Amino acid sequence: MVKISLTLDAADPLRLAEFWTAALGYVAAPPPAGWASWETWLRDMDVPEAEWNDGAAIVDPAGDGPSISIVRVPEPKSAKNRLHLDIHATPGRHLEAAARATLIDAKVAELLAIGGSVVERHCVADVLDHVVLRDPEGNEFCIV
Repeated sequence: MVKISLTLDAADPLRLAEFWTAALGYVAAPPPAGWASWETWLRDMDVPEAEWNDGAAIVDPAGDGPSISIVRVPEPKSAKNRLHLDIHATPGRHLEAAARATLIDAKVAELLAIGGSVVERHCVADVLDHVVLRDPEGNEFCIV
C-alpha cells in the first residue's frame, strides 16, 4: 500500500487548518517527538514569529485518512481545482432521498457556520445528489 498525504496552498494556513479540521473531524498534527507544543518547537528552531503561520498540518485521529499539510503561498487561488475532496455525509444513494438530503443539508449548514460557502446544489431527477461548496479560501469540495 502506498501512503499519501495531501497539500493545500493557502494565504492563511492556520485558518484553513481550522476549517478542514472541523470539516473532516481531523485534529492538529502533534508536534515532533520531544516537544510539548508546536510553539516550543518553533521557538527552539529559531523560527521567527512572523513565519509561524507559514504552514499547518492536520491528521485523521484514527490514522485512516491521509495527513494534510497546508502551506502559505503568495499568489491567490486563480482557477477551479483539478482535484477536490468529497465529504461523505451519507452512506450512499441507497438511502431514502429525503433522509439523504437531510444529512447532506445538515453537513452543509455545519460548514457554512465555519466559513464555507455554497457554489451549487446538484439534483438528479429532482432529488438532491450533492452540494458543491468552497472553503474560506475558495477551494471547491462536495458534500455527498
